[in-house]
Amino acid sequence: MSGHSKWATIKHSKGKADAARGKIFNRLIREITVAAKMGGGIPENNPRLRSAIASARGQNMPGKNIENAILKGTGQLEGVVYEEFTLEGYALGGVAVLIECMSDNRNRTVSEVRHTMTKAGGNLAAVNSVAYQFHIRGFIQVPKSAADEDKLMEIALEAGADDMSAEGDSFEITTAPDTFENVRKAIEQAGITIGSAELTKVADTNVALEGEAAGKVLRLIDALDDLDDTQHVYANFDVSEETLKKFSEE
Repeated sequence: MSGHSKWATIKHSKGKADAARGKIFNRLIREITVAAKMGGGIPENNPRLRSAIASARGQNMPGKNIENAILKGTGQLEGVVYEEFTLEGYALGGVAVLIECMSDNRNRTVSEVRHTMTKAGGNLAAVNSVAYQFHIRGFIQVPKSAADEDKLMEIALEAGADDMSAEGDSFEITTAPDTFENVRKAIEQAGITIGSAELTKVADTNVALEGEAAGKVLRLIDALDDLDDTQHVYANFDVSEETLKKFSEE
């Protein structure tokens, strides 16, 4: 797993998940709203909406919030109009950074991202300068307390998953984009609780970082992730568990 993914896991284990709950809900509501707007409000006919709802339920979002987000997306309730766009750039050490945004004010968001990147010694780059380095993967997280490892692995692999590993308090399952829904559905039908399920982006190769350089990049990813209009932040770097532990204690 790349460094920014590990860092996200550590943030949760440090108890920051509750403090960030509003941010998480806001992201999920935006995703549900846009998914419903683009593909309709019926989950069975809209894979993106179905995935967003699964992620929301994994975060224990109230059903009413999910329902209202869908109604806003389909125009049955008044809501903010969001624009989706991706920004690209480089952090220290030549680390490629991909920032997926959802905003009601593109100029404001670009300005905030540029300021955050520049402050950390990075910079925004031209369109398609780094995006080609990332590809879409299915990512499903299951709490270790929710399933037996051997049983979960058997279910996931039979449904088409590529791999499963143990990370911290969770099992992490990766899939190809076209088998993601089959694997998610098979796990749910087995009565196993899913912590989160989403299509994410993974870099073809990662830059190995240690020491202060690793810390600066981790802080940049953290700062970008905390911006209101960022939905996902991806970067192609990797760090050791020892380095992550050091910076998680700051």
